[in-house]
Amino acid sequence: MDIRKIKKLIEVLVESDVAEIEIHEGEESVRVSRFGAPPVAALAGPAQGLVPGPVPAARADAARAAPDEVALPPGRVVTSPMVGTFYRSPSPGSKPFVELGQRVAEHDVLCIIEAMKILNQIEADGAGVVKAVLVENGQPVEFGQPLFVID
Repeated sequence: MDIRKIKKLIEVLVESDVAEIEIHEGEESVRVSRFGAPPVAALAGPAQGLVPGPVPAARADAARAAPDEVALPPGRVVTSPMVGTFYRSPSPGSKPFVELGQRVAEHDVLCIIEAMKILNQIEADGAGVVKAVLVENGQPVEFGQPLFVID
């Protein structure tokens, strides 16, 4: 299956309220899901094996529970629009997009979330001051997980 088709499936998923997409082409199939366990894109065909499965439930539950245990400061919570890996800076060794206490404008880039080797810039939904950074650099994030608090 063409990687462009898989990327298009991800775009459809992000831009809609669809929870899961599964496509079959001959002997190949791909399934992309955004809710529950981390998405699994499994390609099965004569030449391919299976892509590694979801993160164990205990680890996923711990990642989901961690932000809830900490009292969030007042302000707007910016959440992850997808499952992926959180990065605070555009490349290793460069300074983070935003720092604690920094003033941001609407559409300023706050971080990058890498999903299936695609780097997605996450932008501020409004102007304000960064009151909290809730995720560590390089940490996996879930759909809807709080990332920043902006007041």
